Amino acid sequence: MKFAIVVFPGSNCDHDAYHAARDVLGQNADYVWHKDTDLKGADVVILPGGFAHGDYLRCGAMARFSPIMREVQAKFQCEHVHIRVEQTDTPFTLACRRGQVLRIPIAHGEGNYFAEPEVIARLEANRQIVFRYTNAAGAVVDDANPNGSAAAIAGLCNETRNVVGLMPHPERACEPVLGSADGLLIFESAVAALKTGVLGGSTRSALEAVG
Repeated sequence: MKFAIVVFPGSNCDHDAYHAARDVLGQNADYVWHKDTDLKGADVVILPGGFAHGDYLRCGAMARFSPIMREVQAKFQCEHVHIRVEQTDTPFTLACRRGQVLRIPIAHGEGNYFAEPEVIARLEANRQIVFRYTNAAGAVVDDANPNGSAAAIAGLCNETRNVVGLMPHPERACEPVLGSADGLLIFESAVAALKTGVLGGSTRSALEAVG
């Protein structure tokens, strides 16, 4: 199996994702520059966290008109949180149990998910909410929602269920020495999906870390 880690000028989790896929999981992995069109035969594409425009003031000046929601505490947060698996029929949750609580770190100052009520209702109806912020017991409570995301949403998938985007960083929770190895389940799910044919044929899956 082969992972492609897409690198942007301001990516800061690309090496973590590469290490998780290649060194921890033992799979083939390659870096792919964001302007390249050749994904090098990858089965899974990872868009790691960071700053797409680069971590520079000039890029921030250009992107300042984009809608960005400050998280409720209005400060950068880097800590472990708990997220509950809501759906297991995606290539990135296949090895998880529905209702399973994972301990995964976050690292962001913006990015609380926001959508109009009708959009949230549609996501609920389509079962596109893949992860929610909860406490350690798996309960959705305000204190466990670190950034004020609507409906405690921590991760979503597209309608065809082969693309998942999430704020927490599973690539930073793939070894016990990091405080949790729960993130490895997300990578192991992709491997299981390929072996069981979920990723067979021309289907390619993407994991997007939006934090």
